[in-house]
Amino acid sequence: MHFLDDSLYPENQEKLVIQVAPYGPQWLPSDSDDIAVSMDAQIQKAVDCWNAGASVLHVHVREEDGKGSKRLSKFNEMIGLLREAVPEMVLQVGGSISFAPEDEGQAATWLDYDTRHMLAELDPAPDQVTVAINTSQMNIVEMLTKDDVRGTILEKPEYVKAYTEMVSDARPSFYIEHLERLAKSGIQAHFMLGHVHQLETVERLIRKGLYTGPLILNYVAIGGGAAGFNPSDLIEFVRRTPDGAVLTIESAMRAVLPMNTMAIAMGLHVRVGIEDNLWGRKGERITSVQQVEQTVRLARELGRDIADGTEARRIYKIGEMYSSVDETIANLGMAPNRRIGQRGFTVPGVA
Repeated sequence: MHFLDDSLYPENQEKLVIQVAPYGPQWLPSDSDDIAVSMDAQIQKAVDCWNAGASVLHVHVREEDGKGSKRLSKFNEMIGLLREAVPEMVLQVGGSISFAPEDEGQAATWLDYDTRHMLAELDPAPDQVTVAINTSQMNIVEMLTKDDVRGTILEKPEYVKAYTEMVSDARPSFYIEHLERLAKSGIQAHFMLGHVHQLETVERLIRKGLYTGPLILNYVAIGGGAAGFNPSDLIEFVRRTPDGAVLTIESAMRAVLPMNTMAIAMGLHVRVGIEDNLWGRKGERITSVQQVEQTVRLARELGRDIADGTEARRIYKIGEMYSSVDETIANLGMAPNRRIGQRGFTVPGVA
């Protein structure tokens, strides 16, 4: 992304899209008073986040016993109810479905490819499904402190071991077919990328014609196989992201607020919610709704307007797909592919 002299002025920036992840499949109801368990409570949580200012909902589902659901029928039920309760909200289903272990001592694992492919057949269909690129360690406890996990299951060694060993399994045999299935179903892929090398893989998919659509992505700064909290890595990822892409910043625990502050100032978008963060000030719990409200206040202080559902759909380019490699590259502002025999650098906008 390129920044002009006036790029930091909020009147020249897109309205802020607030993505909220209020369901937190890694947590149990005993970990937070903010965990909705019944279907009615889960739907009400979405309504409350929408009313607070969030326009994109990251969807996971719980069973009645409080555990993260791995049943697609539960996702179908929830999406149907969400379409009625928050019809303008962008619904984004987590591509892992649920990575939480079933019981103490069991592994935290992503589901098999065949099951995850079934997300392309959800009915009603979500607007987006998140897509991981390249198999990677997903050690979500690597950077957490005792303060971060106080009063949660992550004080227990068996859960720490489960999440320390977790891997996000996303090989080419998965994501190439998955992207094709999502496109056929009219569901947008929302790429969840932990570093620039995963971004490079996505760019190669685009240049080879294996993905032809808007580049909508999260920079995932959660450590343990993804980026950490180093602002230099964030800036490099922003620099490497094509100008026509839409970039949301995702982080963890009390780093969410400072990382999102930088994102808002730079004209990017943000993610909040208890899936990522349980804390406000040190030692003080914060709910998903309170995180959305905090983000709205911060954006207003910086002069940034908040996107509503209609504007979020426009910004995220929901429903758009492109017909060719060249059209995709042009819309993303990337340098064109090299023509046979062409020497030197290729220049965006020059055939």
